[in-house]
Amino acid sequence: MITALIIDDEESAINVLKLLLEKYVPEIEKIFIAIGAEEGIHAIHECKPQLVFLDVEMPLMNGFQLVEKFPEHSFEIIFITAYDQYAIRAIKYSALDYLLKPIDTDELKSAVQRFLQKSKTNFRSDKKIYENLSYNLNLPESSSQYRLTLATTEGTFFYYCNEIFRCEAVGNYTRFYLKDKKPLLTSHTLKEYDELLYGQNFLRVHRAHLVNADFISSFSKEHEIKMKDGSIVPVSRRKWDYIKQKLSSN
Repeated sequence: MITALIIDDEESAINVLKLLLEKYVPEIEKIFIAIGAEEGIHAIHECKPQLVFLDVEMPLMNGFQLVEKFPEHSFEIIFITAYDQYAIRAIKYSALDYLLKPIDTDELKSAVQRFLQKSKTNFRSDKKIYENLSYNLNLPESSSQYRLTLATTEGTFFYYCNEIFRCEAVGNYTRFYLKDKKPLLTSHTLKEYDELLYGQNFLRVHRAHLVNADFISSFSKEHEIKMKDGSIVPVSRRKWDYIKQKLSSN
């Protein structure tokens, strides 16, 4: 059974989340609460939680600054945030979990299930993942230097967007083709990466293919594009005119 800790500066938000956990997440046996970051730091030391629900937007010390107080930790974190697209992007790039306020019951249950799945594989928090989060948070919002965390069965890897040639859907998984590296298979869908890499010069050319436009060598009349690594990627007919126009204007 799981010991969880809720850290938020709003007591009403804590009570709502506690009620949802008690009603819909029976896997959590003990729930501790802390109002504000300072109390949260003390509670982490005292309660030794396995899972922390951590509010991002808190006065004096936000959730990210609290995490930095624990460079070595054995608990998992599910961030809680209002609609802050910049913070969410940094969290997603770092392959960490989050929930939006007001919290949806199904999303809450799914987040806890992902935590349980990690626990079954003896997953432990990786200091480098949170270091990557800190790195991404310190970038300007329009930066092209985001670093993506790729969690695989072979380990966790970190790559800049300009090191990624293309991504290919493999069922509900995604295979990454990287510059001067062997391909990596991650357990997230291509749709998720399409949304995440939006604005980083990636093009969804086919339902199964997402490519980095910087690495496109040429395109042909056969509805195909050739990448600089020599690979050939099909372009769907309905996207062909758009992709051709996009590439011609670059």
